[in-house]
This record gives sequence, structure tokens and C-alpha cells, in this order.
Amino acid sequence: MLPDGHRAAAYTAGSVDTAAYPTEGILIVRRSPRLALLTVPLVAAGVLLVPQPAAAIVTFTTTAVNSNGGNCAALPGGSTTNALQLTQQGCNGAGYQQFTFTPVSGTTDTYTMVMPATGKCVDVNGASTADNATIIQWPCHTNPNQRWRLTAVGSDKTFNVVSVGSGKCIVPAGGSSAANTGLVQLPCSTATSRVWRLAGYVSDGTTVTVTNPGNRSTTVNTATSLTLSASGGSGGYTWSASGLPAGLSINAATGVVSGTPTTVATYTVTATATSGGVSGSATFTWTITSGGTGNTFTNPLKAQGPDPWMTYYNGYYYLATTTWNRTITMRRATTLRGLSTAQDQVIFNLTNPNGAGTMWAPEFFLLNGPNGLRWYFYYTAGQEPYNLGTQRIHVLESAGTDPMGPYTFKASMLDPTANNTWELDPSILQLNGQLYLLGTFYNGSQPLFIRPLSNPWTASGTRRTLVTPTYSWETVGGAVAEGGEVLQRNGRTFIVYSASHCSTPDYKLGMITYNGTGDPLLSSSWTKSPNPVFQRSNANSVYGPGHNGFFKSPDGTEDWIVYHANSSATGGCDMNRSTRAQKFTWNADGTPNFGTPVATGVTLTAPSGEPAS
Repeated sequence: MLPDGHRAAAYTAGSVDTAAYPTEGILIVRRSPRLALLTVPLVAAGVLLVPQPAAAIVTFTTTAVNSNGGNCAALPGGSTTNALQLTQQGCNGAGYQQFTFTPVSGTTDTYTMVMPATGKCVDVNGASTADNATIIQWPCHTNPNQRWRLTAVGSDKTFNVVSVGSGKCIVPAGGSSAANTGLVQLPCSTATSRVWRLAGYVSDGTTVTVTNPGNRSTTVNTATSLTLSASGGSGGYTWSASGLPAGLSINAATGVVSGTPTTVATYTVTATATSGGVSGSATFTWTITSGGTGNTFTNPLKAQGPDPWMTYYNGYYYLATTTWNRTITMRRATTLRGLSTAQDQVIFNLTNPNGAGTMWAPEFFLLNGPNGLRWYFYYTAGQEPYNLGTQRIHVLESAGTDPMGPYTFKASMLDPTANNTWELDPSILQLNGQLYLLGTFYNGSQPLFIRPLSNPWTASGTRRTLVTPTYSWETVGGAVAEGGEVLQRNGRTFIVYSASHCSTPDYKLGMITYNGTGDPLLSSSWTKSPNPVFQRSNANSVYGPGHNGFFKSPDGTEDWIVYHANSSATGGCDMNRSTRAQKFTWNADGTPNFGTPVATGVTLTAPSGEPAS
């Protein structure tokens, strides 16, 4: 029996059905016993429209991650039931969230979408052309409602998935970002709900695609660097660029554009990558300004933003904070002021039973691991319902080099000796070619620990204590040394940590300094500063400043600290701690000078090198 809405004619070999697609420049005629595809010129408004040949396509298997919320297209439960509607769910790497895109013979831009879990095809119910027709699974056939085209939106393997039969796009019903929303078809656009990231998308080597970095702005006489990337081709890339600002050059082997621009002007830059004799290009503008864009911002950057972590990467600030639930979110913007109004995007939903909720202390690092250059997203989470004693450190791995993912769960980072014990506040230290995990644990107090890693998710030894909280300023409300953060400059390495209990207004920052020669795993190789380096300001109504991170200004010339704090001495250790940022300087002896935390609402000059806003 056919499902409701499926027309028998759509599935009968002897049927005759014709449809014209003038916007595609194609006339499709279906007839028994097989489908004939005729490509003819069409005339619109007196203009002859001739379809242009596309590059060849090949089979690939991938997840499909919706850009509005980060959920994956999925077949509920991997069921084999015909006409079952597809949904979006939290990404978990299961087989029922995989789709194999197979080129349709005789075409250069059309695929079937087969679900390996069932062997059935993605289908528009009833071959409908109506809005909100459901997207289902159905035994595979050759009609246009099981044919799909990919229309690139952006340059990071993000596409509209367009039905050949209706010309409409797959979208969660209502454009919703909620998990378990059914998939339907609606008119195509570049709205995020209609855009899917296909991380496994590949070409056959006959095309090279250069990722467009977007239009850029740099201050004259300020050193800058941009790393270009490409996909496709048959191997490594040789890079070239035309139209670069005076003073900049490109490394032919790495695609890194660097130098110090010398002339104020706007340049049109074309970057080209060549692989196996095939080239691809991207064109963008690069404006060299005289400086002084006038950008300003005020704190807080996020009203409910405890445990902030921020980085600046390829033209954007990326910010993640504690959510205290089972989601991991991130926001991005080109300016700090823009970051304060940017929307949080869900980049991962926690499902691991031993780390299913109460997510806090997120940090993400671009590291070279066994799978190449990837973002590794570290966080603390525990069992649901909330049970403090089950909080552990976990890590995700990105599919590529986009800080917003998609991500897959990689590991729970348990100590190989003190296995399955309470650990919090992960961070990463890279020193002398070795990778280390920083964190805190409980042994009657909360010391700061260090543990060697053999790769971004695997321990190669047990934890060692680096900081034991003993000073009076480290023990207000409890003896605590947590949230260790690495700061490196001119060959020196510092770890800045949060001291005292987070529920008190006297939560603050302390610091240890590496001696430069000893074993980093030994506390004797580090010197603890006897006084706090950043603490409450009653005059500015800033209380409990801590759990910080560090980031560079867009032009790389300034150092900034991001941290959380309360605006009241009675503020607690909860979601009402807000994210703040301010510039810091350096003392003559080479140590950082973080100054005094600035009051909220004070207008601050934005980091150097931000684009004008």
C-alpha cells in the first residue's frame, strides 16, 4: 500500500508525466520504461538560457548538520518503516544520521540520498511540490522526488539540499532549531534553517575550491597574517595571489599570507590554489586603513556567561561559556561589540551517560592530532540529574577547522592511575613539544594538576599537583586552585589560576611561572607569586573576577583577558556571572600586568585591528 499522498503514477513504470523547470534551463520528460533527460535551451525575457556544464561529482557519505542549531538530519531510531518522516536530532555519530550521496547516471549535478542504515532513499512524500510536504524514506526509484541538487551557500561545505522534483529545500518544520523536529520542504533561501553542512562532501579531483576568507580590514604598518584553505584536487596545493596589499606576500607551500601593509587603500585580492594541474580561486577585498576605526564596546559581553573562553580566528571572535545544561553553545562576531548581541548556536548536545548534563568550563584549541589539524573542545560534565560527584573532563573533536564544528564525542579524559575521579576545569599547555592537560581535583582541598598527553585526548601519565592553595587569599570559602590558563610570551610560560571559592566575592587570580629548564610535571619547576594578580574592585563594583582566558587582538599586537565576575558582593557561583574583557599590559620584568577590573558600562576602546563597525 502506498503512503497517504503518494500518487501511484509516480511509482508506475508505465506512467507518462512531463514537467518543465525553466529556472533550471532543463526540460525533463519521464516515459516508460525509463527516464529520458533532455537538455534544451530555454528563452526567458528574450535571453537564451543555456545550461552550463558542471564539474563531475562522486559518491560520498556524510552527516547533514543544520546551521540553525547544529542538529543532524536523522532517521528516527534507524527504522525500516516506509514513509517514516526524517527529523533533526542531536548529532551522535549513529548510522541513522549518515547519508550516502550517489551521483545520478548521466547528470553532473544530481544525487540520490541513500540511508546506509536501511538502504532506502530520501523522498518528498507523494512527489508533492507543496510547501511543508514531508521528507520521508521510501524504497529507491528513479523519479525526481528522489533526486537532489546541492547548491553551495558559503564555502565550508554548506549547502541548500534542493529537490529536483519541486525545486524546494529540505528544512526543519517552521525553520525550528529544536531537536526532534520533522523535516519538510520549503522554498529555498540562505536562511540558516535551510543550510546544511555536509562534512563528508568530496569532489572527484577535477575541481579545487578555495575557501573565501571574507572581506578583510587591517591597519597600515601593522603586522598581519591570514591562513588560506582549499578542498578538492588530488593532493597538496601550490598557492599564488594577485592584488595583495603592498607589503604582503603569500607562501606558495602553505597558503599563509603575511607581512606588514605599507599603503592605505582597498585591494581586490584573488587567491589561487593549484593541485594536480587543476586550479581554484577566491576573490575578496582587503582594506588597509589608517587606523583608529573608533570601535568601542562595553562590558559585559554576555550577561549570563560564567567560565568564558574566547579566541580570535580567521576574522571572528568565538566565545563559549558554561551552559549548566546538556547543550554546548558558541557565538561569534567580527567585533567585541557585535559579540555582545550575537546569538548562541548549539554546536553539540550531550548524550554520553557519564557526561549528559551540567556542562561547564568549556575551552577549545586548534591542535595537530592523529587526524590532522582539528579543534578539540574540552569541557566538564556529569550524570543527570545533577550529581556534583560525577563531574568529569570530556573532549570533542571537530570534523574540520571551523571552531563551530560539527563535532563528535572523542573521549572522557580519565586519569590512567587515579581512574574515574572527580576532575574539573580542563585547559591545555603546549611546552617544549609536549602536550599537557591542566585541571583541578579534590583531595580535601582543590589543587591544580598537570597530566601529560600522548595526543589531544589520551593521557600518557598520571596527574601531578602543580599548585596547592595555602595562602590566605587562596582559601576564602575553601582552599581552591582551579581554572589554570596558559599565557606565553618571549619564551616565558605562566599559568594563571583562579583561587578561593567561586561563591565568594574574593574569587581571584593567582599565577605560577615556569623556570624554563625543569620538568613541567614537577611543582619545583614553577614559582608561585605570593600575591594575587587580579582581584575584586569595590570602587568599580566588580566582585569575584576569575576563571579567565587570554586572546590576541585581531592584528596580533595587543593582549587581552576574558573573565567572569559579579556586580554585587552577594553574587554567587551561578549563571548570573557575566563575561567581561579588557586589555592588559606587561611589566618591565616580563610578567603580565592585568591591572584592575573595569566597571560594567564603561566605554572601552576595542582591540586593535577590528574592522570598522
